[in-house]
Amino acid sequence: MTDEPNEILAAAAEAKAHEEGASHAKREARKRNWNIGKIGLGVGIGSAAVAAAVLFANRDKK
Repeated sequence: MTDEPNEILAAAAEAKAHEEGASHAKREARKRNWNIGKIGLGVGIGSAAVAAAVLFANRDKK
């Protein structure tokens, strides 16, 4: 009996573990990333609301 099948099985197990680790890392990276487009839209709407409130509060009352 030779050691070749054990080396092949070990290499296959190592490749599978590496693939699972990479998959886990991709999932974690997606969770950490913020959706900048939605944040920018929210900031824009909030800024417009504040500007409208200031203009309304500072208008001349006749």
